[in-house]
Amino acid sequence: MRNIVVVDAPSNLGLRPPAPGTVPGCHKLAGALRENGIVRRLGASEGGVVVPPRYDRGDWREGDGVFHAAPLASYTVRLADRVERHVVAGDFTLVLGGDCSVQLGAALALRRLGRYGLASVDASPDFRHPGNSDRVGAAAGEELALSTGRGQADLTDLEGRRPYLRDEDVRVLGTRDAFVAEAELVELRALKVPVATVSELRERGPGELGAATAVSLETPALDGFWVHLDADVLDPTVMPAVDSPDPDGLLPDELTALLRPLVRSPRCAGLNVTIYDPDLDPDGTAGVLLTDLVVAALTGA
Repeated sequence: MRNIVVVDAPSNLGLRPPAPGTVPGCHKLAGALRENGIVRRLGASEGGVVVPPRYDRGDWREGDGVFHAAPLASYTVRLADRVERHVVAGDFTLVLGGDCSVQLGAALALRRLGRYGLASVDASPDFRHPGNSDRVGAAAGEELALSTGRGQADLTDLEGRRPYLRDEDVRVLGTRDAFVAEAELVELRALKVPVATVSELRERGPGELGAATAVSLETPALDGFWVHLDADVLDPTVMPAVDSPDPDGLLPDELTALLRPLVRSPRCAGLNVTIYDPDLDPDGTAGVLLTDLVVAALTGA
């Protein structure tokens, strides 16, 4: 394996408040996985922390676009600077979020370097945008749309690089079957973006699908690819500590089998881990599981 560098991106700017007057606790994800020994167990190098702006939606109201847009834009550029440095050095970059909006930092970094693909492993498509929804606001549910150039220019066209990802270079894996009729997934399939729901993934076999996805992203047209992991892809019986613990998700062995051929591909530049919320995991068991899963996927152990 290449040298693994762990970078903390503890941003919660892309999520709605879990309750009035509170902030999402996923900014504690990196600390929890570090406490479980992820850096030591991976034999990884230290990549430091990209400190996010303060969570404060101010007087934002529904219909105002993406909240925290200006701080999200500035944070995306700073995170992209850090990710780019390690990708150029040939390191495998493990980004510990944070919410799913940290994927924008990876996407911008890779766009600076060439043409890269994305394997998004997530319970939801995160493809909400003004063309298919009247509820745009939380970037953590919209980062795939933003990365592919859909939405407001202050987030989709940073440095004049819109889109950061081409539609044909995206793969969506592990989406709940309940999304099949939703506008986001219908649109992705109309765009011919490969999508594998939980039942489709099980029918084919997670290891086989992961390997086939890796091969599809190892094409000479691409300079490499990135993997985005949202912990809510796991079933809430094993991962309840997420903002949307919807039923009928993947089990740990299935997710490990799916991830392993992706993150161990020599063309994979890095991995985001997002959405796990230690505030919703008082005994820490879900955090231990997530740490074990990431270590197993990256090392084969």
